[in-house]
Amino acid sequence: MTILALEFSSSQRSVAVARDGQVLAAAATAGGREMNAFSLIERVLAEACLGRDQIDCLAVGLGPGSYTGIRVALAIAQGWQLARPIRLLGVSSADCLASQGWAMGLRGRIHVVIDAQRGEFYRAVYEGATDGWREVEPLQIQTAAAVTAAAAGEALVGPDLTRWFASGQALAPSAAELARLASRRTDFCAGEKLEPVYLRETTFLKAAPGPVAGRDFLQGLDGAGLSQRPE
Repeated sequence: MTILALEFSSSQRSVAVARDGQVLAAAATAGGREMNAFSLIERVLAEACLGRDQIDCLAVGLGPGSYTGIRVALAIAQGWQLARPIRLLGVSSADCLASQGWAMGLRGRIHVVIDAQRGEFYRAVYEGATDGWREVEPLQIQTAAAVTAAAAGEALVGPDLTRWFASGQALAPSAAELARLASRRTDFCAGEKLEPVYLRETTFLKAAPGPVAGRDFLQGLDGAGLSQRPE
């Protein structure tokens, strides 16, 4: 199965494509208003010598993290599924970080910490063993002081963590790891079933596929010539 992965939940937005768990190409860029997600997708597909019609599944990092970035990724996934039949998967960005930390050699308790704004943080705890990792404490929202006390003497990883925690290790969730995790799963769903991980009550509206460039890209999924393998 060929998977296109979008991980936009942190300040480092990334895209990757993998086939049967093997990453073929990946790229990352700083997030924000200047990020062109569609150019990043095209760049990765071209590097992997794949056309849009060769993608079997689109996997999205659901956060927690940047609500705007996650919504952009969801809008792309939903629009893609409307334009062309494709499988969709949502993957926890916290799981992605735990898997990356484990791959880096972290063992024992791994605290994944992500900025939740308002002076608070999301924290989940994973146990890293020689044969893999597993979640042992689910996500919760805590103050910086509570995180520091809970993670004393143990591994602490997450995006831009050194801004708040001296002992933290800055690590952004990557689309490459997201694609590897997605390749082991089969719980596909419809686009409208995908929702960001957000533990607070929210009144945010769902994002539409967005700017003209985005609509052109998605409309191109049905266009002649746009689904061909790049030369």
